[in-house]
Amino acid sequence: MIPAMISISIVRHCAFVAAAAAVIFAAGLTAPALAQSVAVVVNGEPITNFDIEQRSKLIVLTARRTPSRAEVIQELIDEKVKVKEGKRFGIEYGIAEVDGAFASMSSRLRLTPEQLAKSLEAQGIRPDTLKSRMKAELVWGNLVRGRFRQSLLVGEKDVESSVEIKTDDKDASYEYQMRPVVLVMPRGATPAIVEQRRKEAEVLRSRVQSCDDAATLFRSMRDGAIKENIVKTSADLAPALREILDKTTVGRLTPPEVTKQGIEMVALCSRKPTTVDTPQKREARDKLFQQKYEAKSKEYLSDVRKSAMIEYR
Repeated sequence: MIPAMISISIVRHCAFVAAAAAVIFAAGLTAPALAQSVAVVVNGEPITNFDIEQRSKLIVLTARRTPSRAEVIQELIDEKVKVKEGKRFGIEYGIAEVDGAFASMSSRLRLTPEQLAKSLEAQGIRPDTLKSRMKAELVWGNLVRGRFRQSLLVGEKDVESSVEIKTDDKDASYEYQMRPVVLVMPRGATPAIVEQRRKEAEVLRSRVQSCDDAATLFRSMRDGAIKENIVKTSADLAPALREILDKTTVGRLTPPEVTKQGIEMVALCSRKPTTVDTPQKREARDKLFQQKYEAKSKEYLSDVRKSAMIEYR
């Protein structure tokens, strides 16, 4: 009798343990399952709740605002639509190309791709979340500019009518012919070596009176180099560099600057007025192009979305 009771007790205990284990196992799966549950299907491709959560975090980080769930879903739908439309016209970006764009962004932020990835992960954002957005924008930008190239052109009359062209010296446009020169330094050069090379650069500045002088001098130096001739207009250059070149006498070297290459300077070969472009006109042209691009992009995306298969779950 006693053995029978013990047997029943053991069976009940095992059943309880099994049931408890099942509850614990189910509870453990609930969060990931919910996160991976599909919220929307776009042309047969799913958008999960996890995708929505990740994109929300990315928008908070990059735009410094908290988007609504509906806004995030619309952004993700747009991206699915953009990528599919790109495929229809043979425009696709593979992993290597997207990684290259990611690396370029990292460089602009003065980070390595690994550092940018870790920075995102510290905010709870997978790097692939940013890469997905980048891929869609690369595809779409290429597609819109390619398909509507002619309608996006900005005419010179449009540029001139949109900006008041001034004749002040500060607004004048020049064409600069330059030859970059460099005093090479070893990697990890000490401050003392850097300072010594800087002093050498100042001595060379006093000796160079023309681009020919610069070419002869730097070609004869074992640790010096001179690069090919460069031609730029005022509109091509950053304001700070334009100011330096405008203060530099033709034929002389600009003040030395420490870079990864070493101590760099620029030999100014010529500076002459030009009507080809001005910073004002370049800015106006870029602004008009962006306005045309955004209008066409919005119109095109609206048309494409109308034919998309969008199913909300």
